[in-house]
Amino acid sequence: MFFNTSEQLAENKLVLLYIFDRVQFPLANIQLTQFIMENDIMNYFMLQQFIGELKESSFIMEQEKDTGQLFMITDQGKKTLTYFISRIPEEKRLKIDHLLNIKKEEFVRNTEIKGEYEKLTDNEYLVKLSVIEQGTPIFNLKLSVGNVKQAKDMCEKWRSDAQELYGQIINLLIE
Repeated sequence: MFFNTSEQLAENKLVLLYIFDRVQFPLANIQLTQFIMENDIMNYFMLQQFIGELKESSFIMEQEKDTGQLFMITDQGKKTLTYFISRIPEEKRLKIDHLLNIKKEEFVRNTEIKGEYEKLTDNEYLVKLSVIEQGTPIFNLKLSVGNVKQAKDMCEKWRSDAQELYGQIINLLIE
C-alpha cells in the first residue's frame, strides 16, 4: 500500500506540470509514461491517476490523434505551476531539466515526425509521411507502394532522416 502525504501528492502533480511546461509541445502518453518510469519519478498508477486529475482540473488538455493520446499544459496549468513551483525541490527540478535535455530530441522526433503505413490490399500499402511543427502539419506525403518491406523501409528512413529528406523534397519542388 502507498502512504503519501497530501504534500507529496501535490508535488507529484506539480512535477507533471513542470515536465509538460519544460517540453513545450504535446507529449504522447506513452512518451510521458516511459520517461516517468525510466527515471523512477513516480509509479505508473499514480501517474495515470494524476493525468486524469490534471485533465479534469483543466491544467492539461488531451488531443486524440491516430497515433494515441497527446497531452499538453494549458494556460491555467502554467499559472498554477508559476504560483507553486517552489514546492518542487530545486534539486528535483534540476534533475528533471537534465533528464529532459537528454530525451527532448527523441520526444521531438517521435512527436513531430510521423512515418506510418497501412495495408490496402495484398499488394498495396499506403505510406503516410508528415512533419508537424508546433502542432500544425507543414508537410504531408502519401504514397502507394507494392509491399510491406518497402512501406516499413520508407517509414524508418523518414523517421531517421526527415529533416534532410524534407529539405531535399522542398528544393526539388522549387528548382
